[in-house]
Amino acid sequence: MNSQAIFNIQSATHFEEVAMEVFRFQYQNNKVYRDFCNHLGRNPKNVGTVREIPFLPIQFFKSHKVLSKDEAVQVTFTSSGTTGTRTSKHHVTDLSVYEKSFRKGFSHFYGDVKDYTVLALLPAYLERKGSSLIYMVNDMIEQSKHPESGFYLHNLDELAHQLRLLDEAGKKVLLIGVSFALLDLVEKHDFQLKNTIVMETGGMKGRRKEMIREELHKELATGFGVGKIHSEYGMTELLSQAYSKGDGVFECPPWMKIVVRDTEDALTIMDEGKSGGINVIDLSNINSCSFIATQDLGRIRGNQFEVIGRFDHSDIRGCNLMVL
Repeated sequence: MNSQAIFNIQSATHFEEVAMEVFRFQYQNNKVYRDFCNHLGRNPKNVGTVREIPFLPIQFFKSHKVLSKDEAVQVTFTSSGTTGTRTSKHHVTDLSVYEKSFRKGFSHFYGDVKDYTVLALLPAYLERKGSSLIYMVNDMIEQSKHPESGFYLHNLDELAHQLRLLDEAGKKVLLIGVSFALLDLVEKHDFQLKNTIVMETGGMKGRRKEMIREELHKELATGFGVGKIHSEYGMTELLSQAYSKGDGVFECPPWMKIVVRDTEDALTIMDEGKSGGINVIDLSNINSCSFIATQDLGRIRGNQFEVIGRFDHSDIRGCNLMVL
């Protein structure tokens, strides 16, 4: 299976064709996924459309080694988790696919990262090993080529000073941060930013009480003096990200798609506008599993989607969502 085809998708029909090819490849080469499909009575002989493809529950990344290629693992990304909980492990055999995915994905929505100074406020991720988000943002910082780009941990005063200098100088800035740290920043400093994109990656990581998205974004927009708060939707088990430019409405790059399943019948895909469990098709996950049933709740709006909550029985872990 050639990963090049994944990043050259031109239409919805083309996406369906590549997705079916990926399904057949992963059924043949991923024992964990094949056993799951067989348990459901689904296989390439009786799966004729994308709607019929089984989605592997995301919990399998906690209990199994999910791989579609018998190659050396270059890196293992791990999810954050509370003490005593099992973390997800995403074994990546080809980092170049991940790098191509997040580089092309960001460029698709925001243009060349070299146009931005990238400031990252991700303490919860920076303080542990194995974060795929840190890997991505570190690459963005390096690719930006701006000497002011970099990570910030607890040095909020230094970050505030740098942020004001860059914004007042008319530089395009991307400030990407975990929710609780962005709130810490605006509680300590006032801003009126004109040239900065503020992007939250979700999660309070146990540092603050959870907030609904509208409340969080209103507080951040007021504190930073911006009209909209952007968001990134990604997780350890994926190699692609969806982005929101405001109001919590996300779009996927051409090789990623969201469908919503019935909460009472996991094999039934819901129509547009209905809420249910979020299933992700991430074709860049070619070497693990591209069809994942998450624990998030959402709804589809045309080519966009919203994250509206989380299954009550699921454990808390690091991915981008607001609990309602």
